[in-house]
Amino acid sequence: MRQIDMTRLDLSKGTVTKMCDNIAEEVPLKIVLNDLFIFVIWSSPSQFKELATGYLFAEEILHSIDEIESITSNETENICNIQFKTNINMDNRLENRRRGARIVPLVKNSTSAYQHDNKITTVNSNLTINAQTIFDAICQMNEKATGFKKTGGLHDSGIFKADGTMIAFSEDVGRHNTVDKVIGEGLLSKTNFTQCFLIITGRVPGDMIYKAAKAGLPIVASVAAVLNSGIFSAQKANITLVGFVREKRMNIYTYPERITMQKT
Repeated sequence: MRQIDMTRLDLSKGTVTKMCDNIAEEVPLKIVLNDLFIFVIWSSPSQFKELATGYLFAEEILHSIDEIESITSNETENICNIQFKTNINMDNRLENRRRGARIVPLVKNSTSAYQHDNKITTVNSNLTINAQTIFDAICQMNEKATGFKKTGGLHDSGIFKADGTMIAFSEDVGRHNTVDKVIGEGLLSKTNFTQCFLIITGRVPGDMIYKAAKAGLPIVASVAAVLNSGIFSAQKANITLVGFVREKRMNIYTYPERITMQKT
C-alpha cells in the first residue's frame, strides 16, 4: 500500500479538492526453485513464502510440505527462494505441472477447463459447522482487513477451524493469490484442512475449488457470487459451496448437510 496525491471532483457539491489516497500496490514476485528462476506472480508485497508454497502446491509441483529443504524470501527484492530436497526430480515436476499439462477440450456449454478435470481431488471430511460460525468468521475477516479499508483494492481469504478460530488470513490484489497464501500458510503450519473451512471475498470459479479440494477443505464460502464452473467442480470434489453470505442469509449450492442451524 502506498499514498499518492490525487484530485477529487464532487459534482454534487461543486468542489475540487486536492488530497492523498491509499492505493493497493502490486509487485512481481519472482519464485526461484533450486537456484533456477521459474515463475513470476503479480501480488501484493506480503506473505511471499505462503504465496509461493500455496501456488506450487496447487500446480502440483509441490506434493508435500516435507519436500522443502528450505524457503526464504526477500520483500525488498521481491524474491522467494525454495530449495527442494535432493530426491525430488524437479524437471519431471515442472514438465507435468497442472497448467502446463492441461488440455482444454472444446465442449458445448463449457466455460472452464476445470469442469473437465478428472484429477480433481474428492474431499473426505465429516465436518459440519453452524451457519452462525460462517457469519462470525466473516466479521473476523472484516476486522483484520485493514488493507481493504484503506485502499478498497484488495481481496481477502481466511481459513478457520470448526469452532471459528482463524488459523490463516491474507490480503492481496488478486483473489486467487489470497487462496494460495492461506493454503500455503496452512501447509507451513501442517494444518489438518479436513476440519477447516475457507472464506473468500471474491467470485468462486472452478480453479478456486480445485485449490480447496487439493488441500482437503470441505467447505468454501464467499460473500460474492459463485460461478457455474465453481458449482460443477464443487459437486465433483464433494465440497460444500456457499455464496452471497451477507447479513443473515447465504446460498448453499452443494452438499448443504454440512451447514446446520444448530450448534454442532
